[in-house]
Amino acid sequence: MTAPLMTCSKIDSANSEDFAKVMASPEQVLGSSRISLNPDDVKNGLGRLVLTLVELLRELLERQAIRRVEAGSLNDDEVERLGTTFLQLSEQMERLKTEFGVTDEDLNIDLGPLGKLL
Repeated sequence: MTAPLMTCSKIDSANSEDFAKVMASPEQVLGSSRISLNPDDVKNGLGRLVLTLVELLRELLERQAIRRVEAGSLNDDEVERLGTTFLQLSEQMERLKTEFGVTDEDLNIDLGPLGKLL
């Protein structure tokens, strides 16, 4: 024996009742309808996101530079400039991490089944 199917009128009636409850008192059903934003939280969250992206790009560029150095496709001046550039970028990242109160662990976002970002 199969269970009886709900008719369209019952579904419409249930949805209408839920909708009426939300419209009558959205705070009771959905919680507060206002979003509380703290400017410092927004600034730090955005800073963390930007620093994460910069760190990811830095690591990718550094790996590419190492491959080029190992392949011998860079001359001594280019290797020196790359080293200086990566050193300066690392110093700037440390300064910005301190300013935003971010640690290396904060930048290493967990991507679930893909593992850690960095």
